[in-house]
Amino acid sequence: MRLDKFLKVSRIIKRRTVANEAASAGRISINGKVAKPASEVKPGDTLDILLGGRHMLVKVNATPEVVRKEEADGLYTVLTEA
Repeated sequence: MRLDKFLKVSRIIKRRTVANEAASAGRISINGKVAKPASEVKPGDTLDILLGGRHMLVKVNATPEVVRKEEADGLYTVLTEA
């Protein structure tokens, strides 16, 4: 699944355009490498997100195309947040 779509589906970032802009600006990395919006995300990957003064380290658990709002937080595990 594309990085920008995963961030939107998982509701880490509310809008896909915002996720796209953050990735384009180099504020998101996958497994330690700077990621582009179209970068592939798969279960087991670690995302390092710097957005709006917040820094999150997240482990991807699943990448379904569609998910209900109540189940969105199960798609990832927050490792650190500051």
